[in-house]
Amino acid sequence: MSKIISVHSFRGGTGKSNTTANLAALIAAEGKRVGIVDTDIQSPGIHVLLGLEEEQMALTLNDYLWGRCEIKDAAYDVTANLGVPIDGKLYLVPSSIKVSDIARILREHYDVGLLNDGFQRLVEDLQLDVLMVDTHPGLNDETLLSIAISDALVIIMRPDQQDFQGTSVTVEVARKLDVPRMMLIVNKTPTSFNMESVKRKVEQTYATEVGAVLPHSDEMMALASEGVFVTKYPDHAIATQLRRVALALIAN
Repeated sequence: MSKIISVHSFRGGTGKSNTTANLAALIAAEGKRVGIVDTDIQSPGIHVLLGLEEEQMALTLNDYLWGRCEIKDAAYDVTANLGVPIDGKLYLVPSSIKVSDIARILREHYDVGLLNDGFQRLVEDLQLDVLMVDTHPGLNDETLLSIAISDALVIIMRPDQQDFQGTSVTVEVARKLDVPRMMLIVNKTPTSFNMESVKRKVEQTYATEVGAVLPHSDEMMALASEGVFVTKYPDHAIATQLRRVALALIAN
């Protein structure tokens, strides 16, 4: 049975899209058929991590939302772009990075209900085992929809007071929407911090599972979004932790 996993953060700059791409690659490496939908329509970017160039994106999520195509027509097979052989498949439905398209979305909005229909059709058309939704930071209509229909919600946060407050809002909303599973990932943690102490504090604060506490990484910064971290550094401590998270998310 297929699963929908949304990856969210209350604020930007947490590494949400990076985490989504890495988890998706790890799940695909387990032999699963995985799709990603970039619903961060106002500031898309996950296509960069997955090596999809602007000129290759003839159709995008925007085109589907405006009735120009079926959502499967905006899905691109990016498996080969991972640069390593894997047993599964990885597809991406990107959002447009054209200024005119972003401006139109901001000006005219769109029927959020189409997203739900699109998610279900994509799962069926591509025979996906897992659909991952890279959400827009904060809370808006499309984010609430993505959370509401998810089998699992992964919330990315930093060990920062603003993130602590914003994450509290997201956790409360997710509980009211009865999300079956919720997991927190603490990202960009200063290496001077005690990781176990950070994990205990976050677990106690939100009474929610903490899947990983990821340290700040010079290697991640140096990669500068030119690829998926876990395929470039498969033996790195961050890759090891994210692999455990990926396996936990797809476990029955």
